[in-house]
Amino acid sequence: MAIAGVWKGITAQHQTEGVAMTPTDTTRDGLSDRGLTARLELARWQLRLGREHGMLPNPDLPGDLWSPEAVADCTERVGAVKAAFGADPPIGAERAAVRLAARVRMDVERADVEVLVARDALEVVSTYRDYPLYLLRDLDALAPATVIKVVRARKGPLVESVDPRGAARILAWPRNTFDDVAAERDLPVDRLGRYALTDIQALADDTDLKRRVEQSRRHAALLKAKREEEQREESVRLWLDACTAYLDRRTAEPPPILTLRRAMKSLVTARAQAEAHEP
Repeated sequence: MAIAGVWKGITAQHQTEGVAMTPTDTTRDGLSDRGLTARLELARWQLRLGREHGMLPNPDLPGDLWSPEAVADCTERVGAVKAAFGADPPIGAERAAVRLAARVRMDVERADVEVLVARDALEVVSTYRDYPLYLLRDLDALAPATVIKVVRARKGPLVESVDPRGAARILAWPRNTFDDVAAERDLPVDRLGRYALTDIQALADDTDLKRRVEQSRRHAALLKAKREEEQREESVRLWLDACTAYLDRRTAEPPPILTLRRAMKSLVTARAQAEAHEP
């Protein structure tokens, strides 16, 4: 999509209400990046894209701070920024290829994404460390036929087969999961060790298999999250032990409060992740 076109088409009806400023939002002279994103209810990446595309002003005070006038200007434009870039952060070419591969059921590669950009079918919305980034909704808006045409042109006579990495990409599975299923199903390979594309697409159509793989993936993610939660709990317990030792005068130094703050923050995050993976 053309960001400039979206910007021109957005009117004042997209304005959004700001939230009340807290003492941590401001300095004596102005508002910081962190304070501005909290005030506007924007993610940091949305603020960055808004500035890159000229939809939000740059800081107008020394120290990269926003004056009250600049904050008011941003408040009027925040709705347009959200409408232009959506709620999902942009992704790089590798993840874009994986997303497209699962959608069109062909082994899309990073190079295919770059060709789509070169043909003006896809827009680079930003860069990260010189790597291009793409909006999810721009990727999802691509016509499957457009993507398939690019993949077919790259693969030539190999278009009807796929290597294990490409097969895993089409299925949106981890490579080891595909290897296990391929061995279980005894999928045939050609002289190059490649699988028939139709066999991989048949796996993608197998709803029972997809359900089993998804359950296995969720279980693995839950176990990982539980291990992380236990590690964070242990960190808090160690701090409490150190605190008890200080209270009992077994040590002369109290444990740093900052250590507990970090441990508790990590524990809250770990527990939230574990709950998200619960059946």
